[in-house]
Amino acid sequence: MNDTQQPMRLKTGLAEMLKGGVIMDVVNVEQARIAEEAGAVAVMALERVPADIRRDGGVARMSNPRMIRQIMEAVSIPVMAKARIGHLAEAQVLEALGVDFIDESEVLTPADPHRHIDKLAFRVPFVCGATNLGEALRRIGEGAALIRSKGEAGTGNIIEAVRHLRDIRRDIRLLTVLDEDELMAEAKRLQAPYELVRYVARNGKLPVPLFAAGGVATPADAALCMQLGAETVFVGSGVFKSNDPERFARAIVKATTFYQEPAKVLEACEEIEDSQPMRGLAMESIPAEQALAARGW
Repeated sequence: MNDTQQPMRLKTGLAEMLKGGVIMDVVNVEQARIAEEAGAVAVMALERVPADIRRDGGVARMSNPRMIRQIMEAVSIPVMAKARIGHLAEAQVLEALGVDFIDESEVLTPADPHRHIDKLAFRVPFVCGATNLGEALRRIGEGAALIRSKGEAGTGNIIEAVRHLRDIRRDIRLLTVLDEDELMAEAKRLQAPYELVRYVARNGKLPVPLFAAGGVATPADAALCMQLGAETVFVGSGVFKSNDPERFARAIVKATTFYQEPAKVLEACEEIEDSQPMRGLAMESIPAEQALAARGW
């Protein structure tokens, strides 16, 4: 290991510290402060929330470092930022900037059609999205310290996040009942490193935290993700595309914290009963070539 690397256990430990909370996308200092005051455990600094990236089209790139630095200076909670899939140089810039986590994100336009970033070569921990167990284990094999469901960002539609969480959790359960001599064939099927497949089979969980992202728009959405096994929830467009971001932020944090208590989740929903969530998109209205979750492999 060279001096640019951190042990995986340290990176994973940093991700573990975010469990049980909400991570919010923010585009400026004002939004970052709203997120922090609402109880977010971290913020994701980017120039446009996923709903705007989807609406505007074009090429979505790493955010302006000046904007990210301003947010880092304004809040005391961890600050994440996104790099394009496979864009080594963007990740290097973000590490030099001093962000707490880098999200190699399908929300941005991929830079490499075949390769993801070698995350083991960095000191900063990486977040990566996954739609299934094989994809999750491939990203962990590259050095990801945190996995999130991809969902379908910018839609305000929770169905894809639910699908991905259920698929990942189901395949984890299936691995635990396989005999040792079946694991190599399963690793081949999953296109995943054998040692990671064996770890999951023996422990019944990923070796890194599993968070939810993609389409969370209401307190009930956040509580659902937690009940399905997510350990924290990313909220992209759901807060600041609502008509009352401060109330939505507080309500989603409350529902995430008390996801096992329906009465508390009800309270969170009632706190925003006079407000409107983001409009949202039906999945049927999104052409296959515009599905963000399909980016990467």
